[in-house]
Amino acid sequence: MKLFWKTLPWLFVALFSAEILAVMMPKRDGEFHVREFARLPALLNGRIQPLDSVARNSLLQIRSTGDLPLEQVPSWKFWHHPKKLKATEWLLEVTARPEQADDRPLFLIHHPDLLSELKLQDKGVEKSGLRYYTFNEIRSVGQEIIEQGQRAAEVKEELRTTYQKQVAKLAHAVFLYHNLKNSLRPEVSDDFAQELTTFRKDVASLRAAARAGQTENDFDKETLHRVEEAYVHFRGMAQSGYLLNVPPSNPEVARDEWRSAGRSVMDSIGGDDFHPAVTFFAKMATAYRHHKADEFNQAVAGYQEWLAPQFAKELKKGRAEFYYNDMKAFLHAMIIYLVAFVLTGVALLSFDLSPGLSESLRRSAFYLIGLALLVHTFALVFRMVLEGRPPVTNLYSSAIFIGWGAVILGLVLERIYRIGIGNAVASLAGFVTLVIAHNLALDGDTMEMLRAVLDTNFWLATHVVVVTLGYASTFVAGLLAIIYIFLGLFTPILSQKLTQRSAAAISAVRGLAGGARAGIKTAVKLSSEVGKTEVGKALAKMVYGIVCFATLFSFTGTVLGGIWADQSWGRFWGWDPKENGALIIVLWNAVILHARWGGLVRDRGLMTMAVFGNIVTSFSWFGVNMLGIGLHAYGFMDAAFNWLMGFVGSQLLIIALGLLPLHLWASFRGRVTAPSGEKIVKGKTVPAPAGS
Repeated sequence: MKLFWKTLPWLFVALFSAEILAVMMPKRDGEFHVREFARLPALLNGRIQPLDSVARNSLLQIRSTGDLPLEQVPSWKFWHHPKKLKATEWLLEVTARPEQADDRPLFLIHHPDLLSELKLQDKGVEKSGLRYYTFNEIRSVGQEIIEQGQRAAEVKEELRTTYQKQVAKLAHAVFLYHNLKNSLRPEVSDDFAQELTTFRKDVASLRAAARAGQTENDFDKETLHRVEEAYVHFRGMAQSGYLLNVPPSNPEVARDEWRSAGRSVMDSIGGDDFHPAVTFFAKMATAYRHHKADEFNQAVAGYQEWLAPQFAKELKKGRAEFYYNDMKAFLHAMIIYLVAFVLTGVALLSFDLSPGLSESLRRSAFYLIGLALLVHTFALVFRMVLEGRPPVTNLYSSAIFIGWGAVILGLVLERIYRIGIGNAVASLAGFVTLVIAHNLALDGDTMEMLRAVLDTNFWLATHVVVVTLGYASTFVAGLLAIIYIFLGLFTPILSQKLTQRSAAAISAVRGLAGGARAGIKTAVKLSSEVGKTEVGKALAKMVYGIVCFATLFSFTGTVLGGIWADQSWGRFWGWDPKENGALIIVLWNAVILHARWGGLVRDRGLMTMAVFGNIVTSFSWFGVNMLGIGLHAYGFMDAAFNWLMGFVGSQLLIIALGLLPLHLWASFRGRVTAPSGEKIVKGKTVPAPAGS
């Protein structure tokens, strides 16, 4: 059995490592080389990105999901994986087979008043309390949706009602869907490639007739009609096209002047031929529409070959970002964090029943968190390389970076105090922050171009990164405090002694820092001391140390922010809401330290103050962005208000639990003196004398 307990952690690591390797391995294309098509570059939102990113972000904006389910399965059948249409396949279907795409449950509408207004109550597909509608189901009310959306858009975003927000989002989704339909070919076209060829021949014929002295009345009526009809289609495509997928003709002069296919066609009408990219995309759309895989694959390969000499950088960017999207590293890291958190919980609860099992699960969780951190770090660095920026540029990236910093702090704590608490902090922080990032990504592109004020790499790499580490460490302190309160209330763990393994770990770490001979003496001394330390006291030391760390980083980051503001806006401090939020974090952490140093609070007081630090930090991170004012406009959002209020309410409830009398705490019930110094007399808590 001992051998099994020693082997179990490595079995977990091997299992999840195999999954990660499988995810990272290259995958084969199907009959249609859709994955190669997905890698093709385009310009959108001010940056080069693959068509896969265009498809994913468009689908997120319209449906709030990254793919399109092809069958409806009840939520309770979690073991059944329904077939799904991947984002790039959906984009091809929208652009080449719109008749089929129009029957997909795509548009999310959930506001009851809007459903009633549009008379859609008896239509659509219900999934998890949400309703999805096909384009054909809302086609008859499409004009009304656009008009209501335009009226809602006239209202300031922070003043819109929930109805106006819903109708504005729906109108944007309908508008975006219509534009996507006309991105590669006119929506009404059946064989766009042939139409381009016919149009060029017809124009040449009419020009020849004009040179021969014929007037418009003498032109061939059928030829003239075809030219006029094609021109109308091309003009509509130019007006509606969404993405800029046609590269510049002279990249040496203006490399960023990409155009939509429709605009390129219109600009080429008076010339001798259409842009090669337009011709290649027309062949792709026509071949996909008529289910001709070989012709589609040849067009994709031909376009890649045409791009390679002059647009190798864009091709490489498209391939790299497609790999990043396809790997979904943050999703897999999130899953591993969740598994590690479950293992940590079982390890903590099973310590009294089976110390061997508990230790094996604790080590398993520790190793899995390390594996998840590697995946998390790989994705974070990969994203930085793709953007060419430091790790924090918007709210999405801040969530990823805060989680990364919190995981590292948790692992350090676990390496020192080998009791599972650090595992719990690291795994929970990693999982929750990646969930937050996932929800922040539902609005579309997370690699958007930076606002001008952020477009300074030096200050972005100093102020934003340092202050975000301050956020992360403050959250870690608050999470440790929550663990302290729940363990103290419902388990006897806080009053237990740290294991000798924990003592040896602390001895080794501090011994290395003190030099060889001094380290040996320190190790022996600490080994005897720590073996007598209770878990509650150890947690208090963890929180105190993390708060010191948080104070340093939040203060330094705020000062660096002032220097940045002075250089960007001409003033060091302007009482901007975001600046005030950062200052509040610094002040609150300073208050915690002074209260501790002055003996105003002991262990429980420290914990409740650290939990309140979660409220302060969440307001500074998200709350000030909901005010809609200030110079930090790059982070404005209001969609998470209810979630923020729910989080604040949960923290206030935990603080109330932390203030319950000690005789109600399972860890201290029946004891004469609590670790905090408070005395328990006849079942009631009596404050200890000052300085005790």
